[in-house]
Amino acid sequence: MSGGQGSTVSGLLQEVRARFAEADLDDPATEARILVGGLLHLSSTELVTRGSDAVSSGDAEAARAAIDRRLNHEPVYRILGEREFYGLSLRLSPATLEPRPDTEILVDTMLPHVRRLESKVGNVHILDIGTGTGAICLALLHESPQATGVGSDISSEALETARGNAERNGLGARFGTAHGSWFDAIHERFHVIVSNPPYIASSVISTLAPEVKDFDPPAALDGGLDGLDAYRAIAKDAARFLHLHGMLGVEIGYDQREAVTSVFEGAGFLLVEAVRDYGQNDRVLVFRFHQ
Repeated sequence: MSGGQGSTVSGLLQEVRARFAEADLDDPATEARILVGGLLHLSSTELVTRGSDAVSSGDAEAARAAIDRRLNHEPVYRILGEREFYGLSLRLSPATLEPRPDTEILVDTMLPHVRRLESKVGNVHILDIGTGTGAICLALLHESPQATGVGSDISSEALETARGNAERNGLGARFGTAHGSWFDAIHERFHVIVSNPPYIASSVISTLAPEVKDFDPPAALDGGLDGLDAYRAIAKDAARFLHLHGMLGVEIGYDQREAVTSVFEGAGFLLVEAVRDYGQNDRVLVFRFHQ
């Protein structure tokens, strides 16, 4: 780094933070910490306690290249190629949505339902529609050691990423994949169906931050003209793939609670629970089929 600053961990951190601040990133200090920590494989604490450690010229070089990518709007976790979700380390690929903290709320919300069903039926079987990195299904499997799950996706590259994530987190034996749109490749019943489907109206995509529209796969964002296509597709067929007393949980956009509820009610489902995210926006809806 310039002026010999890249020679230590704290020097490198300072340099990255300064470049990010100069570029007007929202939270330069946090982003610098995540990036440098990720590149050097150091925790937040180690970044401080090992601040005077020397940084190799190769690592300094990698950091410089990473700064350029970030200033070109590529999100930090995409640059690092992985992200933590619900305590699991997940690899990302161009074909997968980057899992966000708000989606952990879907896991939090569904876990009690999984546990309740477990006490009734023993082994709970979970389907994650549009699984991407596998985040939601894998988090639920990790928290429920008896459960098994299937991740479905239209992207074979996403499914490869999800399978790899299952293996690296010791969940490979309990996780399978299905390649196809919605329920096309599904031929069995589940106790729990979960999905974080594409829910942004097509016309809004071009207005999104470049971090999202240029790096998340369009198929994982675009919910059609009114943003509700995915919910219609799921609601139409979900009942046929749910066991009796099965539960269905979806992530939604901040202003979609009423619209999504009516889509599912129209298909014979009842709203059981609605949960807000950290910003107090509606984020998760849970339904059961009205037998």
